[in-house]
Amino acid sequence: MLKPPRWGYWCECWTEDLTERRGPALRASFDAYSAPQADRWVAVALRTISPALDADASDEAWEWLYEGRIETRRALLRAEPCTVSVTHAQTRITWTIRPVLFLTLAHRQAAEPPTCAHEFKPRQTD
Repeated sequence: MLKPPRWGYWCECWTEDLTERRGPALRASFDAYSAPQADRWVAVALRTISPALDADASDEAWEWLYEGRIETRRALLRAEPCTVSVTHAQTRITWTIRPVLFLTLAHRQAAEPPTCAHEFKPRQTD
């Protein structure tokens, strides 16, 4: 029996080199099932990296931790997406949190994968 869909938050961390023309790169993602869990993911990351940040970026991080986090939590409880960013040197680090509906995947314990699944061969990276 499938479980019903569950509300939660999809969290991502992106970095962008501001001196290059490439777009942002996804660095991490996390599925949270409550607003506190979602903003805690960002808070732990900011506390962890803040000693390595330059003074301005560290100030941005701690400002969000002390002041912005409350507003982020309130917005999440209203099911609004949120973004937290700090800029260190030439790198912008951005965390996004979006309300989502997590769908339950079908249980496959007794099912055999389709025949084509055995034909898949991972590519070697250089």
